[in-house]
Amino acid sequence: MNLDQIGKEGNLGYVVFISAVAALGGFLFGYDTAVISGTITMVASQFELDSVLQGWYVSSALIGSIGGVLVAGYISDLIGRKKAMLISSVFFFVSAVGCALATDMLQLVLFRICGGIGIGMISIISPMYISEIAFAKYRGAMVTLYQLAITVGFLAAYLVNFELLDFSDSVGQLEGSQWNKLLVEEVWRGMLGMEAFPALLFLLMVFLLPESPRWLFFRGDENKSTMVLGKIYSSPAKIQEEVHEMKLSLGEADKGNWRLLLRPNFLKAILIGAAVAILGQFMGVNAVLYYGPTIFEQSGMSGGDALFYQVFVGGVNVLTTILALYIIDKVGRKKLVYFGVTGMILTLLLISGYFVKASEWNIPSYVLLILFLAYVFFTAISISAVIFVLLSEMYPTKIRGMAMSIAGFSLWTGTFIVGQLTPWLLEVLSPQGTFVLFAVMCFPYMYIIWKLVPETTGKTLEEIERFWEQ
Repeated sequence: MNLDQIGKEGNLGYVVFISAVAALGGFLFGYDTAVISGTITMVASQFELDSVLQGWYVSSALIGSIGGVLVAGYISDLIGRKKAMLISSVFFFVSAVGCALATDMLQLVLFRICGGIGIGMISIISPMYISEIAFAKYRGAMVTLYQLAITVGFLAAYLVNFELLDFSDSVGQLEGSQWNKLLVEEVWRGMLGMEAFPALLFLLMVFLLPESPRWLFFRGDENKSTMVLGKIYSSPAKIQEEVHEMKLSLGEADKGNWRLLLRPNFLKAILIGAAVAILGQFMGVNAVLYYGPTIFEQSGMSGGDALFYQVFVGGVNVLTTILALYIIDKVGRKKLVYFGVTGMILTLLLISGYFVKASEWNIPSYVLLILFLAYVFFTAISISAVIFVLLSEMYPTKIRGMAMSIAGFSLWTGTFIVGQLTPWLLEVLSPQGTFVLFAVMCFPYMYIIWKLVPETTGKTLEEIERFWEQ
């Protein structure tokens, strides 16, 4: 199916629009995840945190994320994808305002957990929603819009951190004690609080979205499902084809039954998805995103230079994800993983070598930046672009919400462990040992993708479902 054919059968512009709105949740995910990197040193100094408590500050939001993913599938299956996205946007907004105004470390952690719930929920619901409304041939690109929004959120957080720190260093004092506290004396509050603006925008934009036609059909409302499909597809024949596919995939007695998860064919898909989700967190990407400025500082840079370099990391992340968006449905999911993970292994080993020989060989700090940028390129074009696409499309509709919650739980559990352990690993194993460990963890990930995961490129969700049922 080419673009001309899609133009005759479907409304591509409308699908791109609603996918982009749903992907705004990814922006909040990215901002909330990355903004923490620029606040660690300041918060640790103000509240006198040791390395263990620093890890807790970083990973506290991940506790909320784990809770969020555990309920996201159930809530989205119960009340719909759209209402679940609205709930997540409220969590983001409350977290941003609460962190900016927190009076002590306990409040700060609690509001970070609140934001984490929003992250966990949206990490499941947005890609699932997009996969359920997108054309099969371009589903990879549409879901990758969500990953692109995450990387833009990362970059926005890095830029906000850098600009606010520069502003606080140069402006002196502001009129009004509260503004002075937010933007000068304790600028980390402003960094965390800026998220309130995109959170409010997302809350308003979600009202423009239709409900997922597959969820509506799953809940027995075929008429509303057909109406939504009528906005997506202009061809009556195509609408009837989609309805027929959904009828084939949904058994009347099987709706939302947890026992379905224990069917051998479905259980296999769930375990594979969970393994891919958790292993991907032990390959270094979150250490770079959370602790990039800290790692740069350990190489001898100033705090300002470290944040500036992190902006470059965010920029490469965004540009590479744009490239992935264009090629993921042409090259295929698995080939991108093979290429990217191979590059990740090489760059992780080179980063380790930098920390071993930098002082002895007088290697300039920009070499570390180049290696980090190369690593981010290989990560963004492979596992980061592919993971949410795979998880959103590999499960049957009747268990998709519950199965994605399980995979999301695995993903955020791995992220929590990495966030908690990275300061300790950097301290005990040193940076060089830590990056060697990350390189080693790439091998089991590659094996699972190679041997156990089917290529899903170009297939409808119902065709993928039939693969697991064989």
